[in-house]
Amino acid sequence: MPQRRLVTGRSREPRQRFAEELRQLRARQGHSLRQLGERLGWDWSLFGKMEKGETLGSPEVVQALDQHYGTPGLLLALWELAAGDHTQFRERYRQYMALEAEAVSLWHFAVSVLPGLLQTPGYAREVLAAGGSKGVELEQQVEARMGRRELLEGEDAPPFRTILAEAVLRTPLRSGSEWRAQLEHLADMAERPNVALHVLPFTAGPYGLDGTDVWFLRLLDGRTVAYTENALRGELVEESGLVERLQRVYDAVRDWALSPVESRKFVLRLLEEVPCDPST
Repeated sequence: MPQRRLVTGRSREPRQRFAEELRQLRARQGHSLRQLGERLGWDWSLFGKMEKGETLGSPEVVQALDQHYGTPGLLLALWELAAGDHTQFRERYRQYMALEAEAVSLWHFAVSVLPGLLQTPGYAREVLAAGGSKGVELEQQVEARMGRRELLEGEDAPPFRTILAEAVLRTPLRSGSEWRAQLEHLADMAERPNVALHVLPFTAGPYGLDGTDVWFLRLLDGRTVAYTENALRGELVEESGLVERLQRVYDAVRDWALSPVESRKFVLRLLEEVPCDPST
């Protein structure tokens, strides 16, 4: 997997830095623009324009590149810097957080990163650092994310169902010991009575949620709202027709996923593949 670089003070011109990163990542793999287009299913000329700084592309394209290059979150973070203002994303996220605290049940689908409710401190720290957070801000964000995990604890914890695309579990942390700790935590959480964990294997083929993470929250008044999210954009969906459409796709994805029992076995098999840390 290519070594990931953090967003640093060298990024004086975000758009140029974004284009430079795209060129260097493709050069490391030795692929032509045409080969890249064939692999990802987009017109290769789009990637050429992105590498020249002529266009930024959409978040969906950038997320696909992050998955292809094994740099989860890095390119999306650079895209955000190049695209400019992201205060609307933060405001929508705050609205979602308020609803999450009141939800009586939660459903979720992850396309590239584990949900915060299931992350260990080590996993959260590396993912947030890859997005550009550092220093005191990074530690504050990690602490806040760990605080969210309390939602699933206690006798009154709401039911939580998550479907993880296999790519989520095939993207290890750079630290083997932290990755082992994360998988162990995931296996433990999968045994909780209020948590249902599914793995969507690669063999399921294309699916309707392959571009974004989705949350569904059932509220006290009986309504269900949805929240779609990637590293840059969050959209709170409250219109019942749109929520129902998303739920239909989610239900289809759940039908293709492994059962909770088989999914936990999948996680345990991954644990066996993680090399033991010789220092422990």
